[in-house]
Amino acid sequence: METMNLTPVSFTAGAVSEIKRLYTQQQEGKFLRVGAKGGGCSGLTYVLDFDEQGPNDELFEIDGIQCIMDKGQGMYLMGMQIDWDNGLNNRGFTFSNPNASKTCGCGTSFAV
Repeated sequence: METMNLTPVSFTAGAVSEIKRLYTQQQEGKFLRVGAKGGGCSGLTYVLDFDEQGPNDELFEIDGIQCIMDKGQGMYLMGMQIDWDNGLNNRGFTFSNPNASKTCGCGTSFAV
């Protein structure tokens, strides 16, 4: 299992705190999957979930969080920042992706 030297995405302190809280509720041997998949109102939707490492995944670590990403998705997500919003009107992870040509109102879907 090879670890990437450069991390393709970054997390704010709030996101790190929430991910570590969620990680304590997961099974051993799972990694945080950061990715994208087809769907959503703009064509692609973000993936942020705990999963097992697959053969096409690259491993990277941010603030002690072991993360995986499919090798083919880096071009869509490189430089993205993930934040945790804990406000009254908006609660959840938010994605700031410099590669997105268009995003939707819900903030979980994008186009490149």
